[in-house]
Amino acid sequence: MEKLVIGIDYGTDSCRAVVLDTASGKELAAATSSYPRWKKGLYCDPSANRYRQHPQDYIDSLIEVIHGLLAQLSPEEVENIAALGIDTTGSTPCLTDRDGTPLALLPEYADDPDAMFILWKDHTSLREADEINALAHIWETDYTLRSGGIYSSEWFWAKALHVLRANEKIRMKASSVIEHCDWMPALLTGNLRPEEVKRSRCAAGHKGMWAEEWGGYPSQEYLSALDPLFEGFAARLGNETYTSDVSAGKLTGEWAERLGLPQDIDVAVGIIDAHAGAIGAGITAHSMVKIIGTSTCDIVVTPKEDIAERLIPGISGQVDGSVILGLIGLEAGQSAFGDVYAWLRDLLSWSFGFLPEEERGAFMGKILPKLTGEAQKLPVAESDPVAVDWLNGRRTPFADLTLKGGIAGITLGTTPAQLYKSLVEATAFGSRAILEHLKKEGVQVNEVIGVGGISLKSSYVMQTLSDIMGVPIKVAATQQAGALGAAMCAAVAGEVFGSLEKAQVALGQGELAIYLPDKEKQSLYNAKYEKYRKLGNFLNT
Repeated sequence: MEKLVIGIDYGTDSCRAVVLDTASGKELAAATSSYPRWKKGLYCDPSANRYRQHPQDYIDSLIEVIHGLLAQLSPEEVENIAALGIDTTGSTPCLTDRDGTPLALLPEYADDPDAMFILWKDHTSLREADEINALAHIWETDYTLRSGGIYSSEWFWAKALHVLRANEKIRMKASSVIEHCDWMPALLTGNLRPEEVKRSRCAAGHKGMWAEEWGGYPSQEYLSALDPLFEGFAARLGNETYTSDVSAGKLTGEWAERLGLPQDIDVAVGIIDAHAGAIGAGITAHSMVKIIGTSTCDIVVTPKEDIAERLIPGISGQVDGSVILGLIGLEAGQSAFGDVYAWLRDLLSWSFGFLPEEERGAFMGKILPKLTGEAQKLPVAESDPVAVDWLNGRRTPFADLTLKGGIAGITLGTTPAQLYKSLVEATAFGSRAILEHLKKEGVQVNEVIGVGGISLKSSYVMQTLSDIMGVPIKVAATQQAGALGAAMCAAVAGEVFGSLEKAQVALGQGELAIYLPDKEKQSLYNAKYEKYRKLGNFLNT
């Protein structure tokens, strides 16, 4: 029997997993588990942009999805599982004790949000990000150079510093910090000591200011100058990172028993979900994969010789091997995409609040499909309302999470469908701005591949995206691009395949659809794009 591999994808709301037959590429099983505490809204405060997740949620969901997978397999198939790979949202870090245990797993910190993993969309560390940027830009080494020149409040160091400053009890025990994508493999392989963790090149390079050219993470001198609370942290991180096609170690006997898996299977080094999704979608040199959901993440891989020593400003990282070994991984994205549409839906459904929950849910589920149907009937006109998509700040180009969105050109006759259409166009204009920025900086993009819920569910959004970006957009057939990419990494880490490229060919699922730009709409959209840019400049003043 051929070897099987497992891919596990930790998303914002749930953990998803798949089992693949490495000979046929066939998906043999799939399972999903929602995070129980997160589902109840615990430990979060949306009004303060605070989003925290308990590490026990990750453990409970892992056990549930693995047991769910194995229930669909025969005993012989279970015995032939060779490896598993894990991706997670990022940057989602957590402070740990000296042994590498996330503080929230210690009894005295079990209900303290600052002891938990800080979700990617938590924006409580704006001040800390500003200080990191200010100091880096005058330091002898500018540690933001490979992060587009701007360090974000969504990332590793800013979040860790914020909770250290905010919580004296946390400071008493905190000894190191770890990304979620690094903690899961470390937990399963028993390599939790902070200095022993095989840290992900993907997460460290894009979110942690790690780079080979300055010897790893920022120096202790820089971290201590930023805040003495970071004293000693550099030594407990180490300076080596690993690509996600490498084994982080073998599954321990304890975890093999808890999960029902064979002992000593390989566990791949972790990876951020968008990068895993790009692998699963079939990314190759000069292609862009757009992971389109509540927000977007755009991943491009390019040969080293294409950009040589040039550093691309205004993006979310430029890291050798962060996606595919031997290629430079570039990351960009939008802080809100599907969330923009959800905002309008929630606004329109506000008055449903008096209804019983079941009825309210039924009404809300019909709003976006109805808006889509009506918006599709509307012509593109220069007199249309124009919106800017920065409802959750701007990620790329040039991150600024303090920015706000806006809508211009509305009248007493403006309809909900027209507002929705303007918001769909705004998210597409934001995508076009990223593509144009990359091209201006000399990054070659020959094709765009869409993955994620919106790419599979909304032909209207995808066609508008193609029309406005002016490029064909393929939609990957896989519904679990992240888990598929993680499984591909596992297949290489477990030595089933010799490279990710070979794993992509063997396990890839092809494309579901392709959207071609409507040339007749180009001039109208070009004019509207200029209005989008002008409105954005006004909002940015």
